[in-house]
Amino acid sequence: MTDYLEINRANWDERAAPHAASPGYQVQKFVDDPAYISDVVRFDLPRLGDVSGLRGVHLQCHIGTDTISLSRLGARMTGLDFSGASLEQARSLAARAGADIPFVQSDVYAAREVLDGEFGLVFTGIGAIGWLPDIRRWARTVASLLAPGGRLFIREGHPVLWSLDYDRTDGLLSITEPYFEQKEPQIWDEPGTYVESDHEFQHTVTHEWNHGLGEIVTAVLEAGLVLTGLEEHQSVPWEALPGRMHKLDTKEWQLTEKPERLPHTYTLQARKPV
Repeated sequence: MTDYLEINRANWDERAAPHAASPGYQVQKFVDDPAYISDVVRFDLPRLGDVSGLRGVHLQCHIGTDTISLSRLGARMTGLDFSGASLEQARSLAARAGADIPFVQSDVYAAREVLDGEFGLVFTGIGAIGWLPDIRRWARTVASLLAPGGRLFIREGHPVLWSLDYDRTDGLLSITEPYFEQKEPQIWDEPGTYVESDHEFQHTVTHEWNHGLGEIVTAVLEAGLVLTGLEEHQSVPWEALPGRMHKLDTKEWQLTEKPERLPHTYTLQARKPV
């Protein structure tokens, strides 16, 4: 196994401040409008249902915008992330937005060791599990955090989307990267980040893994959870294929030509048996 944690942490530590300053995360809106919630959480409101009163934890919470959004829906949230710089931004935003949310620094796999008690909701958002090498270990961690009757809620980029050749300009969708989980990571060295920023990044190398949809579902089932929902979507919260997508009224992006060809994202839900 590579030293992926330190390599990826350096990258995410550097992203934290530029992300908080970018228009993409709409940080000031959380401060100015006490009812504002992130576009990512808003998209899934019909699937989330009523979370008021639930004790929840947001794994890989980054700068906390989705965590605060869930708190504003009535859940008693905790945020967890491995990047100390990201959590500094999350705590600052929560204080300015009037949200009473504890943020804990930890690798996901060690979450059970640093969090007390059980949770009625474990939430994971877009672009999270691809930083983890072992999806079965992730699912076991989630199951260990859930109280009986508690539920997992995850929306993610679809593994087909992650496996595409992003540089094609001929309109074809070409799968060139691993769809299934591999032992060794995909190693990328890319400047910039996925939101608008003038920052010149120094820590540009990342180690990432894809996980097939069947692998994810199987991992959840093997961890003892009961699958309660799996929906694939024809949109994604960012312009995943630049120049080949258009923005929808939902503020999400969709492949312009024959979008039905591509599963863009998915929402998965599961419960821990009582």
